[in-house]
Amino acid sequence: MKVFGLAGWSGSGKTTLLAKLLPELIARGVSVSTIKHTHHKVEVDKPGKDSYVHRESGATEVLVGSPQRWALIHENRGEPEASLDGLIARMTPVDLLLVEGFKAYPHDKVEVYRQDNGKPLICVEDPHIVAVASDAEPGGADLAGVDLPVFALDDVVGLASFILGRCGLCGLGGKET
Repeated sequence: MKVFGLAGWSGSGKTTLLAKLLPELIARGVSVSTIKHTHHKVEVDKPGKDSYVHRESGATEVLVGSPQRWALIHENRGEPEASLDGLIARMTPVDLLLVEGFKAYPHDKVEVYRQDNGKPLICVEDPHIVAVASDAEPGGADLAGVDLPVFALDDVVGLASFILGRCGLCGLGGKET
C-alpha cells in the first residue's frame, strides 16, 4: 500500500482538493482510502445511541456494523494519540492511501498552499514535500525560491498523474490519463 499526503495550513483547501482527486484516481483503476487528521474532538456517534452508551460506559472500542458500512470507535482513555503508522496498520490494504494532515510525518506529500491564508510555505522546512498545489502564480513572489513542481489547485488531472508516478502506480488498471 502506497502512502501519500496532502499537507497545508487550515483553510488552504486540502479537503476540497482531496475530494476532487478521489474520483480522478478511482477512474484510473486505483483503489484509494484516506486518513484525515484533526485537532478537534471527533464525535462519530450521538448521545442516546447504543454505541454512545457502550463507549460512555467504558468500552475501549465499539464497532458499529450495518448492511451499508461499519465504523470502529476507539477511545484513547488517557493514552497518547495514535501515531500515523498505528492508524495505517488498522487500514484495509488498497493501492493508495491518501493522508490529509499529519504534516510532521515523514511521508511524501503535496503542500496545498493558498496565498490569501497569509501563512508561510511549509515546503521550505519539510524535505518530504515533493510538490505544491497553489492558487499563487508559479514563479510569483509567493512561490519564489520553490524548486518543486507547482500545480494549480484545479489541475486535478496533472496532480493525480504526479501522485501516481511518484508512488509507482502509473498504468494501474490500464486507465492512465
